[in-house]
Amino acid sequence: MTLDLLPIGQRARIVAVDWPTLVPEEAARLRALGLDEGARVAVSHRGVFGGADPLAVMVGRMSVAVRRAHARAMTVEAL
Repeated sequence: MTLDLLPIGQRARIVAVDWPTLVPEEAARLRALGLDEGARVAVSHRGVFGGADPLAVMVGRMSVAVRRAHARAMTVEAL
């Protein structure tokens, strides 16, 4: 399952990221925020407009806004 499909509140671990599909600068930003393989995450909110962008993702105790396209590049496994 990809991060964009993870139910709100469900905890998961990122098992893979399709880095080549992302713009290099955006990929570097996501890595700097801790969104990389092995990170434990949970979706806390989804946007209310159009495509439900952005997603609020908890990484540890930090909340990060992530575009749906970025979340779609991250494969997660539920914990």
